[in-house]
Formats: sequence, structure tokens, C-alpha cells
Amino acid sequence: QVKLLESGGGSVQAGGSLRLSCEASRDTSNFSPMAWFRQAPGKEREVVASIFTETNNTYYADSVKGRFTISQGPAKNTVHLQMDSLEPDDTAVYYCAADCVDPPRLFESIWFAANYYSCWGQGTQVTVSS
Repeated sequence: QVKLLESGGGSVQAGGSLRLSCEASRDTSNFSPMAWFRQAPGKEREVVASIFTETNNTYYADSVKGRFTISQGPAKNTVHLQMDSLEPDDTAVYYCAADCVDPPRLFESIWFAANYYSCWGQGTQVTVSS
């Protein structure tokens, strides 16, 4: 059974950096696409970034473009989110997600849709103070 585990969350001051990591148990051969979502209290869960290994394509929400970078490890079961120039509005629980279907579905036009991803982690808290 696929299991995703996030790490790297914490509390930082505005302008600081954090690096989130997510590792998937290897009970399936596909982990692409992998993505990061976040959810703040009282708000809908929203996509942050996604990566499609097969096409080397990455996608970012406008709110984080230029500040966050998503990447995968060589085994493709690990995804990272480097977050720089953090802002108070980045405060949220961050969730790792993946499409665990094998062979992979490569519907990049819906990279932003939460229901595209079939596997989810438990979340890690990121708090940014002003």
C-alpha cells in the first residue's frame, strides 16, 4: 500500500526558508505526477506546485512562482519543495500528493486539481511570522 510521509515543516520569520520533503513507500512503480498542496484555516485546499517526471515539466501557483522550487529525487519516490522568501500568507498545512496509478496518467492540463491525485500524506505545518 502506498504511503506518503512529509517532513521539514516548522516556524520561520518572514523572508526565511524551509525545505519540505516527502517520501513514498515503494509498493507501486509510479509516483508521477507528485505535487504539494496547502490548506490554511477556513480556506480551500489549493495547489502549490506539481512535477511530471516523464516530461520534465513543473507547474507553480502564481502566488509562489519565483519563490518555491519543486524537485524529485533520483528514485522518483521522493519530492522536495524548497521555499524561499516566505511570507505570512504561506502559513498553512502542506500536503504531499501523488498519482499512484501505474501506468501513469499524464493529464498535465489538470495539474492543479486535487482530485487528480490518488495518494496523500498526512500534512506538515508551516508557520511564517511577520
